[in-house]
Amino acid sequence: MFLGEYQHSLDAKGRVILPSKFRGLLTGGCIVTRGQDACIAIYPRDAWEELSTRLEESSQSAKKARDFRRIWYASAVEEEPDKQGRITIPEHLRQYAGLERDVTVAGDGKKIEIWSREAWERRLAEAVPAYSEIAETDPDIVF
Repeated sequence: MFLGEYQHSLDAKGRVILPSKFRGLLTGGCIVTRGQDACIAIYPRDAWEELSTRLEESSQSAKKARDFRRIWYASAVEEEPDKQGRITIPEHLRQYAGLERDVTVAGDGKKIEIWSREAWERRLAEAVPAYSEIAETDPDIVF
């Protein structure tokens, strides 16, 4: 499980060092793609395959489902951390998430998210005050 928040930087080649605690969970490689809310999502292969299987079960005739699948697969790239624990974030994904230099690498259970540091701080400023209320009132959140 991916847990915690880490501050890192992209190098000139668009690479980011993943936290050492995360690397062992990515030994079979990973898939890097667009995340929700303008961040980058990194999935271990098994989690990617599980989600892709569920996605393929969605309606082939529903336009929103087709559009989501197109973005999901077309944006994705396969990566494997190098010996220093770095992965490359392709230019199209860096642009999507507004990544320049300073980034936050955050654990999100079965996946990792990479945010521009500024976007991460804005997201937390919006979400943290409502944290307890969300857990109490949102039926999609199960404790």
